[in-house]
Amino acid sequence: MALPKLHIAGLNKWFPTKTGSIQALQDINLSLAENEFVSLVGTSGCGKSTLLSIVAGLQEFDDGVVLSDGIPLAGPGLDRGVVFQSYTLLPWLTAQQNVEFALKAAGLPKGECRDIARQHIELVKLDRFADSYPSQLSGGMKQRVAIARALSYRPKMLLMDEPFGALDALTRHQMQELLTRIWEEHRLTVLFVTHDVEEAVYLSDRIVVMSIGPGRIRETFPVDLARPRHSDMIATTPFIDLQRRVITSIREGSVRAEDEA
Repeated sequence: MALPKLHIAGLNKWFPTKTGSIQALQDINLSLAENEFVSLVGTSGCGKSTLLSIVAGLQEFDDGVVLSDGIPLAGPGLDRGVVFQSYTLLPWLTAQQNVEFALKAAGLPKGECRDIARQHIELVKLDRFADSYPSQLSGGMKQRVAIARALSYRPKMLLMDEPFGALDALTRHQMQELLTRIWEEHRLTVLFVTHDVEEAVYLSDRIVVMSIGPGRIRETFPVDLARPRHSDMIATTPFIDLQRRVITSIREGSVRAEDEA
């Protein structure tokens, strides 16, 4: 039986406060299979971004294990590409140079960096804007550069924290279609944080609902919709029913947390 690409077991996380400490994550158990697309949803403060940051190696945790291919994760690594809501592009570099910069940091030769960067700029359909600076790009274009940069060093996992949250509705949907196409062509494991349930249903193989106080996994929903996904699915009964069930789970988890407070 194949090892999961990502395995989290018994994970707990506390944050210190002036009056002691507060538990952010409680007994998180989650596994992602090779090439699986999993979305984390839930109300603000339920620990979605904290969990993703732990997997990215950007935050430590107090108890439990986090394994990739059976090996404990220790800090950030090139096996994980990370995309945040903020674009974090270097303003003095062009779109292509931003991708090249990440590759040079990974130790690749200059010529190879240039070729790989060009391939990934083309992958996200920005070849006409390869020599444009971030200030000359729209929000959606900047996020395409960020995705190209994250994919350029061939990570085993792609970790995305509200990557389309700052975009307008039309651009957001275009980015969802782009991400779906890239994932279906390149088949890598994705852990995706979003507040948008429709987005989670459209993109995912599985949706994990988290509840607050402390953050924990409340319920998991398989997404049994055919691939490739297309925009017409959003209006179908199976799509709408699943979206409603996920929203109900989030709402019930929020109400329960308020009752326990």
